[in-house]
Amino acid sequence: MTNFIPIFPLNLVVYPGENLNLHIFEPRYKQLIQECHTAGKPFGIPAVLENKVRDYGTLVEITELSKVYDNGEMDIKTRGIKVFRILELIREIPDKLYSGAIVNYPPNRAVGNEELMRTVMTNLRELHQHLKVSKDFKKEPEALTSYDVAHHVGLSLTEEYELLGLFDERQRLEYLRLHIARVLSTLAGVEELKDRIKMNGHFKNLSGFNL
Repeated sequence: MTNFIPIFPLNLVVYPGENLNLHIFEPRYKQLIQECHTAGKPFGIPAVLENKVRDYGTLVEITELSKVYDNGEMDIKTRGIKVFRILELIREIPDKLYSGAIVNYPPNRAVGNEELMRTVMTNLRELHQHLKVSKDFKKEPEALTSYDVAHHVGLSLTEEYELLGLFDERQRLEYLRLHIARVLSTLAGVEELKDRIKMNGHFKNLSGFNL
């Protein structure tokens, strides 16, 4: 399935199911949001990396027009629907300030692996404990998906985009598991380094090596 959608390129990655609040102030995007809200239609947020609009993004729906300011700026609430791939950018649209794209929607396997998800969450809680942060995902553990936790494991924007381009839940969970494992390993190395530094200058009670 291919279709045309208006696009709002942003320097971030949005995932399906994610709630995203936006303040709209540019004239082209005020027009886009007004039209989409009036028509009840979604729009696309393709990721921008290194000043370039990337192929993948997420279709979002406007769930609430929270506030309209006197100058036409708006506060809106949106929710991610599904991942799209840009086939063709339409930079200029007659009578429109914003751009659009011809997109399709790659098949996305949502079936994960319970054991792998438990491992991810166990390691993520350990990571958050190390960092002294607390996160309430507002879902039962068995209802969580890779998209729910991806923004909370310390991925870079590039890595978040790589995850967006994975269309199998097990692959996404494995990606997160490996990332968290690397971070935990790095943190363990830092703690070991701190311990070694603390020991420097202290009298050491060590056994000699027998030759």
